[in-house]
Amino acid sequence: MTAKIRLYVEHALQQGQSVPVSRDQAHYLFGVMRLDVGAQVLLFDGHSGEWLADVVEAGKRRGVLQVVQQTRPLQMPPDLWLLFAPIKKARTDFIVEKAVEMGAARVVPVQTEYTNAGRVQRDRLQAHAVEAAEQCGGTFVPEVAPLVRFDRMLADWGTDRQIMFCDETQLALKPALPTTRGPWAILIGPEGGFSPAERTRLRGFDQAHPVSLGPRVLRADTAAVAALTLWQAALGDWV
Repeated sequence: MTAKIRLYVEHALQQGQSVPVSRDQAHYLFGVMRLDVGAQVLLFDGHSGEWLADVVEAGKRRGVLQVVQQTRPLQMPPDLWLLFAPIKKARTDFIVEKAVEMGAARVVPVQTEYTNAGRVQRDRLQAHAVEAAEQCGGTFVPEVAPLVRFDRMLADWGTDRQIMFCDETQLALKPALPTTRGPWAILIGPEGGFSPAERTRLRGFDQAHPVSLGPRVLRADTAAVAALTLWQAALGDWV
């Protein structure tokens, strides 16, 4: 029997360990998916890889899984952050999900001058990150960071991390991204674009590299996927 269900757990995993499941997880495993004692699931904790586990207790509100063996080691994504201005709820959820699927190591909501969303529900977005990792086969769950103001973000920026700055006013994919590997970030602006002051500051920022995402203006969620694709194909673990 091949395990088809993957589940993220907050318990550190090792062979022979018993893992209690939460009430919500019990409902999903034993109510929705109708697993019973003897079934197998795949577990990951974000630190020790993926593990095969047997269901040894199954109830409506609780259950216990027994870790059998490791199936895959931890696979870390590249050291890439996705920085984006929050937009409408469903489309922000989409950005977080696709960031996880496409290999971002950290997701950072950024408050720009033209950002419409005044706050983000970080716990909900982190839950979406977990679900995306479960579904895409990842063994690592990126952190969804607290919302940070654009000016504060740049003021605290380190010298070692480069920024791929997606600028809708850039006419071509020039200058090309440097081939320097190491820490990177992708910055996606809000639906109204970056303000003139923000664009000026980015263009004067040593670590920022403006790029175009083509001749058409993309929605913010589309731009995030396009930018992640370009970076992964050039500098990431797709190469």
